[in-house]
Amino acid sequence: MSRYFLDLGGVEHDALEIWGKTLEVIRGALKKANINLNDLAAVGVTNQRETTVVWDKNTGVPVSNAVVWQCTRTEGICRDMRERGLEELVRRKTGLMIATYFSGPKIKWLLENVPGARERAEQGDLLFGNIDTWLIWNLTGAHITDVTNASRTMLMDLRSLNWDDEILSELKIPESMLPEIRASSDRNYYGYTDVDILNGETPVCGDIGDQQSALFGQACFESGGAKNTYGTGCFLLLNTGSRIVSSKHGLLTTVAYGIDSEVTYAVEGSVAIAGAAVQWLRDQLQIIKSAPEIEDLAAAVSDNGGVYFVPAFVGLFSPYWDASARGTIVGLTRGSNRAHIARAVLESIAFQSLDVFDAMEKDSGIKLRSLKVDGGASSDNLLMQIQADLLGIECVRPVVKETTALGAAYAAGLAAGYWETIDELKEKWSVDRVFKPSMNPEKRDVLIRDWHRAVERSRGWNLTC
Repeated sequence: MSRYFLDLGGVEHDALEIWGKTLEVIRGALKKANINLNDLAAVGVTNQRETTVVWDKNTGVPVSNAVVWQCTRTEGICRDMRERGLEELVRRKTGLMIATYFSGPKIKWLLENVPGARERAEQGDLLFGNIDTWLIWNLTGAHITDVTNASRTMLMDLRSLNWDDEILSELKIPESMLPEIRASSDRNYYGYTDVDILNGETPVCGDIGDQQSALFGQACFESGGAKNTYGTGCFLLLNTGSRIVSSKHGLLTTVAYGIDSEVTYAVEGSVAIAGAAVQWLRDQLQIIKSAPEIEDLAAAVSDNGGVYFVPAFVGLFSPYWDASARGTIVGLTRGSNRAHIARAVLESIAFQSLDVFDAMEKDSGIKLRSLKVDGGASSDNLLMQIQADLLGIECVRPVVKETTALGAAYAAGLAAGYWETIDELKEKWSVDRVFKPSMNPEKRDVLIRDWHRAVERSRGWNLTC
């Protein structure tokens, strides 16, 4: 998928390309399985959360490229909100920080920066959606989102599960732009696939943001169940059941999933740059030719040689929320080599996850005994061992590592009655490998201390934030 990096922190996708690629994948999968759409019980959608699309409801044409969750061009809007004393209001109602991460400021930015967009929105001609809403609208014509995606917009009240009038007013966003909020697994269905597009009518009844979908796919259905997904970023979620936990340590309170009328909550820590740091090592520094090479290169040295890498390319997310931080490599000596840097990159992923993990235990009061891991980078055995060593608990990798897609299938299958209860889904989860901590505690403490020293050196660098 094409990604466009622009000046002033802009990151964009082509929403029409995303829709086109989605169709290619659906058609390719059906062909490979030698079935048609009518053979499917239901369709589930999972998506990159927060990425924002605004389009004309009459033509279906986006007013601009999609604004990606990593985009920081909305920092001025967020700073203005903070200066007006809205932090506590937003935190109390939505469970989120005021940050460039979320969709609400991105909508406002588009309305203010795309010529004619605000006038068209106020006339009722424009629709907003994260990628889930955009895809479902193209698949069915229905303008909906689910509670997990809505909870990531900075616009939904966590308790009422409705769009919040006060925050919409502060951001000057017309409510007519916003989709209907539904359950993640909805027996009433959102709609049926357009027969002219996919040559079949199948109910679309599962919609769940990617990280919550991974939690669902990992069968973390009880309070205290936790998972970490290692992808472009890292996203650690802890199921808190029906309890809304307000964070005092830089985490986010969010909806874990909704099954019909029942809603489950979670606390989440978001790391902006994880696998993206490996991509940077490959594409910008060209130290490796492919992402999997990093494991062997990092394993060529027994430790990091005192080198620490803080991948604050777009600032630091949980638990620091410091937009002024920037990427930093510290501890270099004449003896440092490419293997030390590769190891420092891998360790940065585990260190950032450790910071989130510690905050999560403090906020929830839950002492975690193990962590379920998934996502592309969870295939890296060295990284998973480093993670277990730093956390001091077992990291458990499932047989199916692409749990995000699995969670969307589970949500749709439950709604359509393919599975009757979540107990059936629990039975399907199975272990691939368990990584047990083996590091000397004193060595662990030194590594963590020096990591935090490195983090402090990365902070406050960009004085414009």
